[in-house]
Amino acid sequence: MENKETKLTKKMYAACATREWGRLVQDPFHRLEFETTMRYLKKHLPKNGLILDAGGGPGRYTIELAKLGYDVVLLDLVPENLDFAQKQIAKSGMTKRIKRIDPGTITDLSRYPGNSFDAVICLGGPLSHVHPAKMRAKAVSELLRVAGRNAPVFVSVMGKYGVMLATPEGWPREVNDKKAFQRFSRTGDDYHWCGHGYCHFFTAQELKTLFSESKAKTLEMVGLEGLNSSCRITNQFAKEYPKAWKNWVDAHYQICTQPSVVDASGHMMIIVRKK
Repeated sequence: MENKETKLTKKMYAACATREWGRLVQDPFHRLEFETTMRYLKKHLPKNGLILDAGGGPGRYTIELAKLGYDVVLLDLVPENLDFAQKQIAKSGMTKRIKRIDPGTITDLSRYPGNSFDAVICLGGPLSHVHPAKMRAKAVSELLRVAGRNAPVFVSVMGKYGVMLATPEGWPREVNDKKAFQRFSRTGDDYHWCGHGYCHFFTAQELKTLFSESKAKTLEMVGLEGLNSSCRITNQFAKEYPKAWKNWVDAHYQICTQPSVVDASGHMMIIVRKK
């Protein structure tokens, strides 16, 4: 049975499949999340195999991994996302690589036997939309259960301190609601995300602890946007100073695994290996 938070998430994403598909490639700021994620996927994925894209939305990573030669299963909570993904997969010519497109939630992967996948990805924040904490722990347990022995598992979430850094420029009016903002700063829970959604924003330590309590070895944690907290300033910088932007991105890759940078990022990713 879906709880209130799940219903809010489902309703919100049902209305924005097209926007979510384009989000990661719409500008330099958002591409940084996408390209940093792809960089670390390529670093830690096996050379070939079957990958579960859990909470994969409209299929951006599903298609990218299929193009790299992987077989992929896409699972998502939102039917509208899966309908959109099917169209994009057909356009991409990757239909043969996409083995299944399944409706479902990351908290219940019982349709898949244990040790089914050579790698599991859960990217862009599906875990951030799971409530309460015990269900986030269940989701982690499920992601690890279906991963094969020694398989890598990649999970990215929204970062609490990263969004707080961006708040004065991006969402100043939300701070007017003192009670809601204090709840957010204390717990990481936001019931006004994108106006009417639910999102849990993580600290790096919270995310690491969630996985350390499971059967997994942490390999790396990555700040996906790194120190780029402002979408507007980042995009202006990239447009007006393209050479400097390239140098900045090179520096970003040098520092994006530093603990302070991970915690300051709008999205962070943990990479673990199933024991």
